[in-house]
Amino acid sequence: MPEIQELLALSSARHSHLCPRQVLGVRMALAGAAALGMEAPRKDKNLLVIAETDGCFIDGIEVAAGVAAGRRTLRIEDYGKVAATFINVKSGEAVRLAPRGDVRERARLYAPEESRRYFAQLYGYQRMPDDELFSFTPVVLNQPLQEIISRPGVRVNCFVCGEEILNEREIVYGGLIYCRACAGQGYYQERRSMTVTIANDPLLAVT
Repeated sequence: MPEIQELLALSSARHSHLCPRQVLGVRMALAGAAALGMEAPRKDKNLLVIAETDGCFIDGIEVAAGVAAGRRTLRIEDYGKVAATFINVKSGEAVRLAPRGDVRERARLYAPEESRRYFAQLYGYQRMPDDELFSFTPVVLNQPLQEIISRPGVRVNCFVCGEEILNEREIVYGGLIYCRACAGQGYYQERRSMTVTIANDPLLAVT
C-alpha cells in the first residue's frame, strides 16, 4: 500500500499545491476503507464511495481510495460537507466519515511549530490519529445498493424528449418511460423567449 506521502503527492500534482482538504480526502479514504476491513487504494470495484462535496477534497479521495466517477465507484451527493460514505459492494456494509467538530483547533496540537492556522491544519491533519480526526458512523443506505450500481447495458428512451437513459435512471409513470428532466426532476429548464424593456424602447423579444 502506498505511503500517505506518496498519495498526497499524487493528489497535489492535480493542483500544483497541497491543501488541508486534500489531506482530509486522503486520510478519510484510507480510514474509511480500513473501517470496512478493506485495503486502499483499490484496483477493483468492490469499494463504492459517496462523497458529500466536490473540489480538492475529491482528489484526495480518488487517489487514496482508488475510486473514480469514470469507473462508477465514486458518486457525489452535494451536501456541501467534507464527508463521505464508504460501502463494501460485496457485503453491503457502509460507514460514513466526517471531520470532528474541533479538528481545526486540535490540529494545532499536532503542528505546534506552525503559528499560521492554514499550515497548522495542513500538517496537523497528516499527524492526527484517525479517531481524533474523524467520526465513524455505521449507516444504512436509503436506496438499495443494487439500484445505485444498476446493471450494465440497460438502455431505454424517454417518451417525451427521446433521449437515451442509462443505468436504470428512468421514471415510469402511467406505463410510459420518462427521463428525470421530463418528469420534472431536472436540474435545468429549457430556455424560453423572454420579453424585456430596454431604455424605454418598445418591448423586444430576446432569446
